[in-house]
Amino acid sequence: MRNEYALITGASSGIGLEYARQLAAEGYNLILVGNQADENSRVAESLASQYGVRTLPIYADLAREGAAEELFARVGELPVEVLISNAGMLLFSTLTHTPAPSLEKIIALHCTTPTLLCRLFAEQMLRRGRGHIVLMSSITAWTPYPTISHYAATKTYLKSFADSLWCELREKGVSVTAVFPSAVDTPLYNLDADTRLWLRRCGLMLSAEDVARKALRAMHRGRRRCLPGFLTKVEAALCYLLPTWIVLPIMKIPAVRRILERI
Repeated sequence: MRNEYALITGASSGIGLEYARQLAAEGYNLILVGNQADENSRVAESLASQYGVRTLPIYADLAREGAAEELFARVGELPVEVLISNAGMLLFSTLTHTPAPSLEKIIALHCTTPTLLCRLFAEQMLRRGRGHIVLMSSITAWTPYPTISHYAATKTYLKSFADSLWCELREKGVSVTAVFPSAVDTPLYNLDADTRLWLRRCGLMLSAEDVARKALRAMHRGRRRCLPGFLTKVEAALCYLLPTWIVLPIMKIPAVRRILERI
């Protein structure tokens, strides 16, 4: 068993839980951070029993001011070799229909806290001369996405931040990998089981297990970016190549307009 720890935010479900499982299988001890205290504790106990690793569940609201510093203090001197910033939220609403507190929360959760966590733990990694940082961005970072403009903007920030941080740290033994999944079968989407299964079979929705596996493979190889799945790569290429104005005629399609009017 390793002595090093992997710290995963949003660890009690979805992609975060899959990261935890796969890193535990590699022998990493786990620091599991989440805002569901009971579920986080159950996951920690289960993974410790199944893989024989040490686990530390930590309840934290990472959208709060000072959350990164509090988490770093809780971890103390534990040797964190892998930092996975995975906690997130998804809001379907146009900007003018989104309450200001919700905007502040998503910016804090996706931008402020991940940046500060990287600042704190990267310094620790640099002292040891090794480490890995994984930042969960999204396919929405590559093109305008009306009705989730706030979400897409925070993911675009993570894309830019990860690129710059990769340049700063890569020669010093610390890798930085940004992950850009498209739709993933997680609790973020309020869909019934049959719909999720159909979307996965069509390749329109990824499984959390596949995303975590491909992201960790990219991390271990020191890659700067991971776009899991063939269709994700195609979508990113199309988003990159197509002009922004192409979104406007799509928004004028009657079915799309009706959806936008309800959001």
